[in-house]
Amino acid sequence: MTSELWMCRHGETEWSRDGRHTSTTDLELTAGGEEVATTLAERLAGTSFDLVLSSPRVRARRTAELAGFDPEVEEDLVEWGYGDYEGISTNEIRETVPGWTVFTHPTPGGETAEQVGARIDRVVARARDHGGRVLVFGHGHSLRVLAARWLEQDVRDGRHLKLDTATISTLGYERETPVLLRWNSDA
Repeated sequence: MTSELWMCRHGETEWSRDGRHTSTTDLELTAGGEEVATTLAERLAGTSFDLVLSSPRVRARRTAELAGFDPEVEEDLVEWGYGDYEGISTNEIRETVPGWTVFTHPTPGGETAEQVGARIDRVVARARDHGGRVLVFGHGHSLRVLAARWLEQDVRDGRHLKLDTATISTLGYERETPVLLRWNSDA
């Protein structure tokens, strides 16, 4: 059984900075995003990992590289598929769908919460089955879902977990109970 699952959200991109939903659009990190992602190397120094995984998107893989890792690509770590809302901010969506959030409303042409949960459950199972300490590089909404599913909560409960770019979060156990050990840390 995995003792800990460490998660790093990718560094800043132009769209993450501007609050635009980014799933399949493969954006590079901004200069500031690269700079902050580089600090992950120091923040993760001294911690060994038995398995390192990354979303296939360039922003996640580049963050892993800048942090000093050569991760295995895991397709199930991609961001929530936003469909017709790709590249659009929440405020823009709410002009036509009041109160919209990805966790509580449909994403036309995109993934449902159940679809995201199914693939993230495979990541949780893989991490737990692997054993040791696992590190993943991914995206804001999918990592929030990963935390919720690790904690045996509904996908939609990820809405309670704010996650900034280039942060470190750690999931683990208290005895046999899955717990949140550290969240959204920039230290």
